[in-house]
Amino acid sequence: MKTNKIIYALFTGVLLLIGCEDKFLDLKPTDFESEAIYFDKLSDFEYAANNLHTNVYAFNGNTTYPINHDWGTDIVSAGNAEVDGTNAAGTADQYWDTPYKWLRTINQVIEKGEAYSKPDEIAGPIGQAYFFRAWQHFFLLKRFGGVPIAIKVTQLNDEIVLGKRNSRYEVIKQIVDDLDVAIAKLAKITVVSTGNDGHVTLEAAKAFKARVCLYAGTWDKYVGTKTDGDGTSAGAGSTKPSGYPSVTEFLTMAKNLSKEIIDGNQFALWMGVEDVSSKISVKNPEMYAHNSYYYLFNLEGATSNPAGLTKASNKESIYRSVYDAVNRKTATNLTHTWPASMTQKLADMYLCTDGLPVHISPLFKGYTDMNAELKNRDYRYTAMVNPVLGYVWGWGMYGTGAQYDVDITTLSKASYLNVPNYRTYSGASAGGRKFRSELASVKTAGDEGMDFMHIRLPEVYLIFAEATCELGNGSISDADLDYSVNKVRARGGVAPLNAALVAKAASLGVQLTMLGEIRRERAIELYGEGQRLADLCRWGIAVEELAGQPKCGGYLVSNGVDSYIKTLINPLDNKPVYTESAFATHILSKDIVYSYPGFAPTKVGAVIADEATNRKFSLKNYLQPIPTDQIKLNPELKQNPSW
Repeated sequence: MKTNKIIYALFTGVLLLIGCEDKFLDLKPTDFESEAIYFDKLSDFEYAANNLHTNVYAFNGNTTYPINHDWGTDIVSAGNAEVDGTNAAGTADQYWDTPYKWLRTINQVIEKGEAYSKPDEIAGPIGQAYFFRAWQHFFLLKRFGGVPIAIKVTQLNDEIVLGKRNSRYEVIKQIVDDLDVAIAKLAKITVVSTGNDGHVTLEAAKAFKARVCLYAGTWDKYVGTKTDGDGTSAGAGSTKPSGYPSVTEFLTMAKNLSKEIIDGNQFALWMGVEDVSSKISVKNPEMYAHNSYYYLFNLEGATSNPAGLTKASNKESIYRSVYDAVNRKTATNLTHTWPASMTQKLADMYLCTDGLPVHISPLFKGYTDMNAELKNRDYRYTAMVNPVLGYVWGWGMYGTGAQYDVDITTLSKASYLNVPNYRTYSGASAGGRKFRSELASVKTAGDEGMDFMHIRLPEVYLIFAEATCELGNGSISDADLDYSVNKVRARGGVAPLNAALVAKAASLGVQLTMLGEIRRERAIELYGEGQRLADLCRWGIAVEELAGQPKCGGYLVSNGVDSYIKTLINPLDNKPVYTESAFATHILSKDIVYSYPGFAPTKVGAVIADEATNRKFSLKNYLQPIPTDQIKLNPELKQNPSW
């Protein structure tokens, strides 16, 4: 055993302490060696807890885990081998090493708190530390399954360094226990007391526990022990600790906790850019109607949206990582790329305004006419897709960014007209503006300062609906739907989900289910936020959704009729936007029919963005492999099954 390469980087932790300034977390750190810190007053613990808020994966340069880990599901981006199922076990994995390094720092804060003479005085920051200990373990659990539990500052001879993995059930139990401690200690650290400034609060801990309980309950119900291994030759085993909750108990906790958040009335859906016609200085206000969903994810300052709203208006976020353009930039190429471009499958998941899927709704206008598929659709979809030959602001890269008091149609077509390019094959997608800022300041990639929202109110509504439906064996009352998921649909301008709608769909030949529609809402509301893969896995349907079928972009041909793309002329150079030879081998030749009939099939004529031969996801890919260097250092760590 080479102690200078000891596993998890558990002996290299550094504690960065930062202060709090003005309304939001000041995220410009000052470095201190962790072992040299003296925790002798409340402010020491507050500074330490503030730093823990930066030790999570959000927007972090090339390690932007939330968005990246949705690649390969319903997003058209550079392929993600982990999600495609084509990766091999690597020697190292930063997503193993870094959380354990962060856990060491967290445990330092907790242990210092145990020695402090006035525990009630420091309850808030210690509660935040327990929250983050649960957060890091949950991150590891979703990626690797059962992992060694780290609940103390590790020494060389500790079991976590040389011992076996804990089972996923033991890890879940530890997470739930830590969140119970966090909830108790955060009683006075609420969204009201903090001004919703980015600090972890009592409400954040409850919402996170609701997420964990829904995940654990549905995983146990639909996956069970299939990925555990025997704990001796492979995997972490299936040992369940005393008092481990049942599926029903997990789902009940998820439902009750989400209800507490909803009934607390401390949060509200952000509806800031529904209608800006009253803003005298805004030109072409119709351009921005029903665009709240888009601007929410790019909310930075008054110049980041036509309503002139700042981050202080965001009552939807329950827990977020705070950024700004000075102290903590995103350091991620967001604005100048399409980080969350939709597949055609995802685009078609968005309903028409009558609440029906596109393949049965009489309101759907098809794919052949320009921008036809944007008509009568969910605002969450239309807010994220740039109309073809429509004017759109240049996201900083063209110099000025958005000038909402200027008539954009009088400006340079070369800079602001959205012209598709099908002259070379690039896996054309259905668009996706999520996380793309319009600010002029974003001339350089990574200069954005929008926050990353880890937990939002819509997720809480959806947790309530899903848990209720699961507890009802697939049934949920119209009243409970109106209490939860229909509030999310309302922002999208979509008719409510209820028994009458399901009956209407059945009369048109498609059998919708309440659970299927709730799952649809998770896919479209949370897309690009790093939850889709975990959802598909905990529902036990990841293989059928991800393996053996191509990902597709937009339609070149629909029902035997050429789409407008084939004849569209680029007004900038008067040449066709489409070159047939570039797509000769990249057009879908066989319909893709999905397991849920409520999802519109992707039909012949769609552009293939990722070939079926690249889609090899299997049961083993529900978990990622333990880094092989870690197993060499500690042979007691058994590799996940089939890796």
